[in-house]
Amino acid sequence: MIETKVRAFEQDLRALRRDLHAHPELCFQEHRTSAVVADHLRRYGFEVTAGLASTGVVGTLRNGTSNRAIAIRADMDALPFEEETGLPYRSKTSGIMHACGHDGHTTMLLGLARYLNENRNFNGIINLIFQPAEEDISGAKRFIDEGLFQRFPVDQVFALHNLPGLAVGQVAVRAGAITAAVDIMNIRITGVAGHGAMPHLTVDPIVAASSLVLALQTVVSRTNDSLDPAVLTVGAIHGGSISTAIPSHVDLQVSLRTTNTNTREQLLRRAYDIIHAQAQSFGCSATIDPGDCVVYPACINDAEAAAQVRDIALELGQDPVSIDLRGPYMFSEDFAFMLEQVPGCFFCIGNGNSRNLHDPAYDFNDDLLVPGVSFWARLVERVLST
Repeated sequence: MIETKVRAFEQDLRALRRDLHAHPELCFQEHRTSAVVADHLRRYGFEVTAGLASTGVVGTLRNGTSNRAIAIRADMDALPFEEETGLPYRSKTSGIMHACGHDGHTTMLLGLARYLNENRNFNGIINLIFQPAEEDISGAKRFIDEGLFQRFPVDQVFALHNLPGLAVGQVAVRAGAITAAVDIMNIRITGVAGHGAMPHLTVDPIVAASSLVLALQTVVSRTNDSLDPAVLTVGAIHGGSISTAIPSHVDLQVSLRTTNTNTREQLLRRAYDIIHAQAQSFGCSATIDPGDCVVYPACINDAEAAAQVRDIALELGQDPVSIDLRGPYMFSEDFAFMLEQVPGCFFCIGNGNSRNLHDPAYDFNDDLLVPGVSFWARLVERVLST
């Protein structure tokens, strides 16, 4: 049984995951992590190609006579947070931690590599993609731009993400859109500064910005089809420094998440119109800067690949009601760039009762390591059946 074979090296997986957790690295700085990955892959008999997308690694293993090929991706980067877990294996790097579980994703894929080396029950080619910079900058896009699938052609590509709140090992998947595209709007409302005792001599951008926060709530609620998921969030507002003065400008940071191109274009137009009109109605002006972040498209799962994932979850005895997502998650994921190139599937797997992703007190649940590796092994053996 696959789980029994994986459980035989569970303690090695736990030690590896905690080592990666203690040594987090930010986007495109994953040098130690990349070296650890490459070393393990070579030990497991994989052909290793390193230095892709800066710190990315691809491990390739061939077995049998088939030319059918699949790829599985794990992300490696951490986040710029000060860890608050108090764990003995907490981050050794101040201000950086694995607050999204990428240490666990990397460990599971290395566990799969070990399993496949010891149990070659597949016929074809498996490419394990260890990707840098999933958070904000998009290592996936850089991989694509550097010709990932030209160098490593595959028929399907897969990835997963752990999800707190779902039972450990519980799979959640759907065909079609499963994550959202995200657009960032950095807005500056500019007025005329002055003394708080003489507001008639100023043009107050704080009042204009306050009105704008409320007006932006209508972008989704009064523009969008209620059957089409979309979320707009005003995540930050900064203006002024003391109570007795009116500042010259106020800055707002806004995100818009959508799951199809037409809705995205429609809601962006509406948001831009509201921003400018609200500012002008108070005598202010507005500028909008999308910032330096890469705009991630929505993850669109191939129906066949999603069905393969679903079937394995059903074989494990999981309830279809829990497996089948009613709609997409509204977070974004740069694996979407890979799905634009190759049919495949992104899905979530339960992390149990842990703190939320991107929480400084979050930790990946090591009880997920064996179920995660086992799931990947089942998928490889199903898709590349001998």
